[in-house]
Amino acid sequence: MAKINFDFTGKTVLVTGGGSGIGKETALKFAASGANVVVSDVNDAMSVVEEIRDLGGEGSFILCDVSLNDQVRALLEQTLSQYGSLHIACNNAGIEGEQGYSAACSEENFDRVIDVNIKGVWQCMKYEIPHLVDAGGGAIVNLSSIAGLIGFPGLPAYVASKHAVAGLTKTAALEYARENVRVNAVCPGPIMTPMLERIMETTPGFREQITEGVPEHRIGQAAEVADTILYLCSEQAAYITGQCLAIDGGWVAQ
Repeated sequence: MAKINFDFTGKTVLVTGGGSGIGKETALKFAASGANVVVSDVNDAMSVVEEIRDLGGEGSFILCDVSLNDQVRALLEQTLSQYGSLHIACNNAGIEGEQGYSAACSEENFDRVIDVNIKGVWQCMKYEIPHLVDAGGGAIVNLSSIAGLIGFPGLPAYVASKHAVAGLTKTAALEYARENVRVNAVCPGPIMTPMLERIMETTPGFREQITEGVPEHRIGQAAEVADTILYLCSEQAAYITGQCLAIDGGWVAQ
């Protein structure tokens, strides 16, 4: 099968959580496809922008904690000030929180995960959507998870937040379909990212357990998720909105 070469020349793309993992790979692929890319992260991610510029692309870094309304509003204001418009957003920023069964989950942990993973996505869309409408339409891809489709013991806050991302995605898609704003979510399974690596380091046997649980019997790569995100934001996916697409080697089909 021939590889699709996406062309996002002249488009401005915002990627939250763009400093590592899926967000970083997505930012690099958008830049390689001609987009102006705003890399946002709660940590310094200038190294990603430097990679983009080394490849001949255009990128900027804006520090932002997506759980804080003022910072999200400022993120969009700075993006518009620099590039004049916004066409695509990938709301990728998220945290896994602490592991532990529901009755052992602390209120502090629950609140923090919800604030970043779902309130953060909502706040980003709140400020992104008006600019997409102003641009004549655009696309948003939110990062859910297979934990947004099925349960996972020991991660109650994370699972709850990712289910909420799926619901918020479908609702926003219905609200803005006639404004030519498409909103979808991707639901990655086990993907080799710093988040997964942290869990594997602290949980003996976890890597073997999850590999065994994937029908393809392998852990996915961030590039595979990024390719799907670019597709969902492209004209080739113009009739796709309100969907939550599993990228999981067949996990949730079992």
